[in-house]
Amino acid sequence: MFSGIDEVDWASMEHAYGPADDVPVLLRGLASADPAERESALDGMYGAVHHQGDVYACTLACIPFLFELAVDPDVQDRGSVVELLTSIGGFDLDEDDDEIDEDEIEGAANYAMAAAAVTAGAGVFFELIADEDPGVRLAAPLALATLHRHPVRVLALLRERLPAEPDEEVRLALVEAAGRVALRHRPLAGRVVEWLTLLVDRERAPGLRLAALAQLARCCPDALPRDVVPVVSGLLRELRTAPGGAPDADPDTEPEADAEVEPEPETDPVGCPDLSRAEPGAAPTLVGQLRALSAQDSAGRGAPWAADLLRTLHVGLDDRVGDRTALLVDQLRSPDRWQRIDAVRMSGGLIRAWRGSYGELVALVGDQLADPEPRLAEAASHVLEELFSLAAPTADALAARLAADPGGWVKEWASGPPGLGSTVKALSRLGDARAVPALAAALELPEVPHDVGFAVAHLGRAACPLAAALRRRLAGVPLDEGAYDRASPLLAGLTGLRAGEATPEVLRVLRGAPEYRGEWLRTAALRALGSFGPAAREAVPELRAMLRRPGTATEAAEALWAVAGDRDAVLPVLTEGLGSDQVHDRRAAAAALGALGPQAAVVAPRLRGLLAHEELWLRVDAAIALWEVTGRPEESTEVLLTAWERNRHVRVRVAECLARMGPVGPASTAAQVLRAELSSVRRHNALDGGYGSHDTYEDEKLLALCRQALRGTGKGSTA
Repeated sequence: MFSGIDEVDWASMEHAYGPADDVPVLLRGLASADPAERESALDGMYGAVHHQGDVYACTLACIPFLFELAVDPDVQDRGSVVELLTSIGGFDLDEDDDEIDEDEIEGAANYAMAAAAVTAGAGVFFELIADEDPGVRLAAPLALATLHRHPVRVLALLRERLPAEPDEEVRLALVEAAGRVALRHRPLAGRVVEWLTLLVDRERAPGLRLAALAQLARCCPDALPRDVVPVVSGLLRELRTAPGGAPDADPDTEPEADAEVEPEPETDPVGCPDLSRAEPGAAPTLVGQLRALSAQDSAGRGAPWAADLLRTLHVGLDDRVGDRTALLVDQLRSPDRWQRIDAVRMSGGLIRAWRGSYGELVALVGDQLADPEPRLAEAASHVLEELFSLAAPTADALAARLAADPGGWVKEWASGPPGLGSTVKALSRLGDARAVPALAAALELPEVPHDVGFAVAHLGRAACPLAAALRRRLAGVPLDEGAYDRASPLLAGLTGLRAGEATPEVLRVLRGAPEYRGEWLRTAALRALGSFGPAAREAVPELRAMLRRPGTATEAAEALWAVAGDRDAVLPVLTEGLGSDQVHDRRAAAAALGALGPQAAVVAPRLRGLLAHEELWLRVDAAIALWEVTGRPEESTEVLLTAWERNRHVRVRVAECLARMGPVGPASTAAQVLRAELSSVRRHNALDGGYGSHDTYEDEKLLALCRQALRGTGKGSTA
């Protein structure tokens, strides 16, 4: 094995972290008898040699040696090697419709050479599909479906192998590979659909039938049975009662007193494992951590693969929101806690990406908050945290969980500041005063959670009892290099409350802001003073002085207008801001001028000149400000609607303006655009492969603004 490996000039090549002279060690490590060494080597291959899917010259040089490893029966964990080969060779340039940039030509050539090299050797996977090692058999079907040049032979082998395969998970992989063949080779889709339809036969095992339905949804949703929801629900019931499945049980039954409940792995605020809390001796590799988490998530499940099949089914059902909702409602009523955990997580994904009627579904998610299984209750609270007003049916359940779990009010992390627990945030985002005691307790901690201010802002007047504590904590913030981190959540809370009585404390921060992040801190303080309005009149001298300070002049002018309405002082500063070299400063000046309304009419020509600027967001801000200072919507509306079509992320801001403009003519272009948005089932900001915590909130806000604009209930100019 590895004949010629030392003759390769590895040192002349590079991988993600520098010279590739360590690659032979990694390759030999994959053949080691020591599991830890194999895992470390695999981690190195994915982390450096095939970093984030990239293909380097050293990656290409590895391919012959990886094939040697894959076919050697004395090598353990060969399934991982097959998966690595599949990943290296599975890139398809035809799937990328974008033109290749000149800087990407070398990388594209490497991808093409890797695909050619791995495809040329893909015949070995025919033999591996019947290998003695179940892990190899598990990886081989997808390798064949992805890499082999003769998909007809591959499909025939998959069908032939299925009756002989003893391992249930491998049988599911054979079915998944057939779906992959149908997606990559559309002329064969009909044959695949015919076979998958046969597998849905009720005499088949429930797991196999569920897998076939998932692949039908993936490659030909129209071929799914009309009654797909009751069929899938029935299969899930069969899986619960099958040997090894989770037994039906009363969902309200407490765990046995002597049963140990595996705790949820420590995570940071974005849900990543806290590697610093790994047990001594644990493999310090990403591959090891992922395997451990996967094993932990599968422990106790009768059919650990069912969740993946259901996710595939949901992706295939796509915009059939009614069917997907009905399926999740059924899952959330299951006596199997694992099925409910999966349903909670998938409910979050559905609601985040698609518009629909979710009252019943959300209420059932809320019911899980009272479950004694901590992973289920925690998963439910995380989903509800992102729903804002859509979580209204669960307000009482959230309040009950909050009262029962004071220890979850604040989350501490190994690094970074503490944060509020998801239940506190969910209840605060509903504007529910029952969240106030938790926030009051958070304000008494040595380090205030970084997101307290945002929670206070959502509560609005209900959080007024917190004003005194916010002022007291702000007055005690040392004005050193850590001032911004400590003061910003307090300033955000006071801003949300418009607590003018806090002007002295805010002025102290404004005057004493340190050099480090000082501009950020001054901006936060100025926003607070602006929110106080005339109640912050004692700050006027300070605000006038700051009009001449570079960096925060626009914010100071904006605050001075809100506090004193001094047009003569702020107009020259904001007009000058329109000519800044920085787009961000121009945008801020335009927005501030809009707040002056007709009193800034003199700048209309300059705003009009920005309507053709190359930066879309600046065009939008200028168009809105132009309408606010002139009261004439025609020229602004055209710019706003053009931006609407070009960038979906600008739609909330545009809709806010249209709603304030007043009645939208029923036959106007604006009305057509708004109605088209309301008729779309896909959320305007839904992304494939990523999302933001406020996506659902922003989209629901957009829908409300569209309806408001069409009803003509806007309040007109902000003047």
